[in-house]
Amino acid sequence: MTKDILRKALPNLTDPKLLDRLLEKGQFSTFEPGKTLMEPGQFVKAVPLVLEGSIKIMRVDEEGKELFLYYLETGETCALSLTCCSAARPSQIKAVVEEQVSLLFIPIQIHEQLVDEFKQWKDFVSTTYQHRFQEMLTVLDAVAFKRMDERLMNYIVTKMKQLKSNELHTTHQEIANELGTAREVISRLLKQLEKKKWIELGRNVIYIRDDFEELIAK
Repeated sequence: MTKDILRKALPNLTDPKLLDRLLEKGQFSTFEPGKTLMEPGQFVKAVPLVLEGSIKIMRVDEEGKELFLYYLETGETCALSLTCCSAARPSQIKAVVEEQVSLLFIPIQIHEQLVDEFKQWKDFVSTTYQHRFQEMLTVLDAVAFKRMDERLMNYIVTKMKQLKSNELHTTHQEIANELGTAREVISRLLKQLEKKKWIELGRNVIYIRDDFEELIAK
């Protein structure tokens, strides 16, 4: 782990002393896709900084149903983890590696020191809260006001951008889990999109037209 890697992943953190502290106190780790990093009820012991890759953040209810909230990508951290750190409360989310991810874990006590000592770190934390709050409002609006077909199409666009690919390797059940609905509903809606020739369905893969986002915007 070098200072150049940190600068590339976190371009807004330019203070050499802050970068040195992160390198000195942080713990670097790499995880493969599918790895569960956090479960509801676990206590957050460190703030995760994503240096490369992506993590899927989900809310899980008492019956084990999952609802997709947002992705953590390069240069980002989790606002909900920050909240749990500050309040010494157990996690209320599930975090799963989407693409192979490189993380720098900053221990809670170090994070609190950085907030007091470095304005750039304090600003980074504040910006994270603002950004995630807006994303949470988007999820809430989707659940409360949008039809499932609209939510599915928005989900597909989000995955395309996140993966930078027109091929989504996933199952209908996995999509249903993330959107909080039944597999049969997702299968029916995907078939409708296929009939429009907006997508093509394969075995555990969805092929998406290049102009998909423009089509759903019409």
